[in-house]
Amino acid sequence: MTEDNKKVALITGSSHGIGKAIVLELAKIGFSVVVNGASTQELPNKYKNNLRQIFKEGLEYRYIYIQANVGKKEDRVKLINGIKKKFNRIDVLVNNAGVGPIKRGEMLEMTEESYDRVMGINLKGPFFLTQTIAKWMIELKKTLKDDYQPYIINISSINRYTASLNRGEYCISKAGMTMMTKLFAVRLAEEGIPVFEISPGIIDTPLTKPRHDAYDKLINEGVSPIRRWGTPIDIAKPVVAIVSGLMPFSTGTVLDIDGGFHLHRL
Repeated sequence: MTEDNKKVALITGSSHGIGKAIVLELAKIGFSVVVNGASTQELPNKYKNNLRQIFKEGLEYRYIYIQANVGKKEDRVKLINGIKKKFNRIDVLVNNAGVGPIKRGEMLEMTEESYDRVMGINLKGPFFLTQTIAKWMIELKKTLKDDYQPYIINISSINRYTASLNRGEYCISKAGMTMMTKLFAVRLAEEGIPVFEISPGIIDTPLTKPRHDAYDKLINEGVSPIRRWGTPIDIAKPVVAIVSGLMPFSTGTVLDIDGGFHLHRL
């Protein structure tokens, strides 16, 4: 495979945490990668060095960083145009970008500003980004035929079914993403594009850092059967399995990567 027809993966919200781990693992198995963040203007040198260790001298041909907020239409257009200009193809979309509420607190005091921000980035943005990229994937399948197998993967959360009253807007957004997975899985099955969802549990990332002590206590008390923090690599590995074609008779599947949190126990 030559440099100009490498498979390409877009991982939103990938300047750190889970997204970064997914980027690095996909790069290791041969994907060119589109790194994306909303607040980061450019990738830190340490991140670039991580990629350089994988791509060697071919780094400049194998990755692109695009600053874009997926919750904004104009930024989604910027993201798509940047990928087309750099690689002119897309094989994998990982909807990973997500934010928590502006401020955790009493649900009856939730503001519309916080609700709109969370829903825009966590649900509306991913939905319309997926819509646009799915259309592109359908066109690519017509031209690349059997040499092309695209995938769409949504990163949700145990809060898709677990109520956290101090961040209700986040819970609603992730519950919506689960339905989004089902809808796109059904619609795109006829196009040969499988759609998956990965539902992380308590993962050690910048998003959970402010609540680290509280989560430590829950983990030690056995909130999940596997009593440890999840790590970004725990989420990246299932992504690798999916895009490696190891689940060929599945679509709309939700993978609970949560240390067993989802298990009902007495």
